[in-house]
Amino acid sequence: MNKLKHFKWKRYLNYTVIAVILIVFSVMTLTGGLPKSTTFNLEKIAISIILAVSLSLVVGFLGELSLGHAGFMCVGAYLGGKVSALLVDSLGNGILTFFISLLIGGICAGICGFIIGLPALRLKGDYLAITTLAFGEIVRTIFQNTSDETFGGAIGLATPRFNQKYFFIICFVLVLVTLAVIQNLIYSKHGRAITAIRDNEIAAKATGVNVTRYKLIGFIVAAVFAGFAGVLFSYTQSNVSSATFDYNYSIEILVMVVLGGMGSINGSIVAATAVTFLNNKLATVLTGNLAVLKDLIYALILIMIVIYNNSPKLAAFRERYNFKNLFAKITKNRFSKHEADDTGRWDVVPTKIKMDALLSTDFVVNDIKPDQPKGDDSHE
Repeated sequence: MNKLKHFKWKRYLNYTVIAVILIVFSVMTLTGGLPKSTTFNLEKIAISIILAVSLSLVVGFLGELSLGHAGFMCVGAYLGGKVSALLVDSLGNGILTFFISLLIGGICAGICGFIIGLPALRLKGDYLAITTLAFGEIVRTIFQNTSDETFGGAIGLATPRFNQKYFFIICFVLVLVTLAVIQNLIYSKHGRAITAIRDNEIAAKATGVNVTRYKLIGFIVAAVFAGFAGVLFSYTQSNVSSATFDYNYSIEILVMVVLGGMGSINGSIVAATAVTFLNNKLATVLTGNLAVLKDLIYALILIMIVIYNNSPKLAAFRERYNFKNLFAKITKNRFSKHEADDTGRWDVVPTKIKMDALLSTDFVVNDIKPDQPKGDDSHE
């Protein structure tokens, strides 16, 4: 009972919500009640969540600005997609082929994260952002200029498509794995070292934290999961094109992290879901000549969200109607009956003096008894 009492349920709320959503949609797809367009959108949402949560480790918790996350995803998509294309004839398009491709894509992206991170993480601020942005563009250009026999060149790499009816289940299972690894890392002593570097790097060095080591850990872990997301992306498409992984996509992932709140895993999940859903919905609604308005409307919506989150004039409204306060009101109403039965509360105990009354004492000068002479300081 004591362990359950001290168990921090809030840390595992995101697991519960995602697991419930996964179970509901799994039952729907098994019964044939889920259209293919919805399963495709679920796949894209799961990939966006993995990208946002992994980038949040670098940007939100480590405090380093990285604009090359799409580059790591590109490495995973091309190398993992190439492995799956080579193995599909011998092993078939099943779980084993997918698992091998996932490992290859994640490991290669992690190696790139180490190679780029070792010199780049000695830089700070804008210089680091420019370096990571250059890395993403270099990787994309390399794959774009390959031959048709290797990685498809400008046409793109042909990859096998996993069964669309069930693939979103695998994607969301990997979302849970991503949360388990990154969230447990953040709540461990290594995570405290990472956040200490973000808060004050000089103070972290003074206390014995190996700054270079923990920066590399954060960068490599984020790169590995970006590679995983790239492999998932290659399985959702029949063709992987280098044009997908440009700097705009890196900035879009960064927008998910910033909108969700720096250093907030749950916020990154919500923002990734909202941004991906908004993009897909605008692309579906705005067709034909109206397609040119997609980016404009998308930008206006993002600007309004940023203004709402940061405007001082809306601070009182945000404080009153945020999810935390609404949840507190719900729980307060739930337990109000038990509180009313508590007769020991200070606001229901009868007192002679009100709590906000001013207490005072009157003192009488020369308050001496008649039978006691002046100057007699004796005490009984």
